[in-house]
Amino acid sequence: MNKIDKNSIPQEVLQVAQTLTDNGFEAYLVGGCVRDLLLGKTPKDWDITTDAKPEQIQSVFPEDKTFYENDFGTVGVKTENDDPSLAVVEVTPFRIEGKYSDKRRPDQVIFSDSLFDDLSRRDFTINALAYNLNTGELIDEYEGVEDLQKGVIRTVGDPNDRFSEDALRMLRAVRFVATLNFAIEGETLSAIARNADLLQEISKERIRDEFLRIISSPHPLSSLAVAQKLGLLKFIVPELEKGIGCMQGGAHKFDVFEHNLRALQHAADKNYPLHVRLAALFHDIAKPHTRRKGIKKEYTFFGHEVVGARLTEKIMKEDLKMPSELTEKVVKLVRWHMFFADPDKITLSAVRRMIARVGEDLIWDLLNLRICDRIGTGRPKEQPFRFRKYKSMVEQAMRDPISVSQLKIDGKQVMEITKEKPSPRIGWILHALLEEVLDDPDKNTFDYLEKRTKELASLSDDKLAELGRAGKKRLKQEEENEIKALRKKYHVS
Repeated sequence: MNKIDKNSIPQEVLQVAQTLTDNGFEAYLVGGCVRDLLLGKTPKDWDITTDAKPEQIQSVFPEDKTFYENDFGTVGVKTENDDPSLAVVEVTPFRIEGKYSDKRRPDQVIFSDSLFDDLSRRDFTINALAYNLNTGELIDEYEGVEDLQKGVIRTVGDPNDRFSEDALRMLRAVRFVATLNFAIEGETLSAIARNADLLQEISKERIRDEFLRIISSPHPLSSLAVAQKLGLLKFIVPELEKGIGCMQGGAHKFDVFEHNLRALQHAADKNYPLHVRLAALFHDIAKPHTRRKGIKKEYTFFGHEVVGARLTEKIMKEDLKMPSELTEKVVKLVRWHMFFADPDKITLSAVRRMIARVGEDLIWDLLNLRICDRIGTGRPKEQPFRFRKYKSMVEQAMRDPISVSQLKIDGKQVMEITKEKPSPRIGWILHALLEEVLDDPDKNTFDYLEKRTKELASLSDDKLAELGRAGKKRLKQEEENEIKALRKKYHVS
């Protein structure tokens, strides 16, 4: 692990380094890319450090190939490669950093002539490694290679100093637990617990970015568990901690907190996309809010999926500033994760309605979330027979129309048939037709829909609007009836 194969370094990176050395400057690979090369991984970013100052770096490359738009001396060198990880190679001068008054960024950056000054300012020993691209020498001033071999995360120097400089480093240490499956060294661990409150000074956007890296990693369960033990999770998603000690009874072996983490871990084990992982983590987040004592069941959690969807939207949109598209997907999955999936009792019409609610693009993600939920209870089977049968019903239902766009008639044709101009009435007619087709897909023929359109067009605005909104009303009534029936069954109010 103490050697790097130079052949594993892309030519674009070697060419940037060669240009620097040809002009009398030093050039070292530094930080995470050196760590990844030693671990046998392909780096996502390539960073070079040098004794050249920003203007000197720019002077040795064609003017149109560099850009310099930051306060840290980093010059971007453009390459001819379209791969995002190689399109730009970042070159940064050796530097010394001043105090971190805001616990986020240095007040002052001073360029240095010494590589060792540069390495001394870095966060962890495994990131304070440098590789001389000219001689092939590995520079390891802080025993980073030994820590890589041991699987240990340890700060460069005093951990209290490192975390008081940039409090996000504490969360980054936890992230390495997830991405590398490493352990945090004892003194570093204690310092995180002591300094955890400094994380409240970090912007939600920076916290979000580290959080998403943890969620996207192979081992999010262990990472979030460590974050909770060290007092960091309350600065990321405090709502999750309310599940600690909230027992569920029934088929559940774990409290709500551990159940959510185990559901997330299964999503990671299956390499499901980010929105499914987030939905797995948040799917039962409202159970502590909705838990009631039951009669036949020890506890009930009526409506937790509805409350959970609202909580999830707030967490993602307001607290973590997540993108709207990602938020919408996760909220939908959380909202509908309790869908009724007994194939012996459910109808194809009900399955079609579920597909219409979540969308064709999310229906299989919803089924995968249901599996994560099941595994999170402690039950080993992924797909019992009844659930596999339900999936076959989904495939069958996917062949049937589930949205207005799949009707054998469109808005333009409705206007031609009714002689009406564009107005809400056209939409009401289409949605009224869809309601009929959801119940009976055989009605999705132009002849039938044309005949029915003429009949609907004779109705008043009020009556037509009522029919057009029938789906939404029916959904609301179904939910209310289901909750009333369940409350009556378990004798709770």
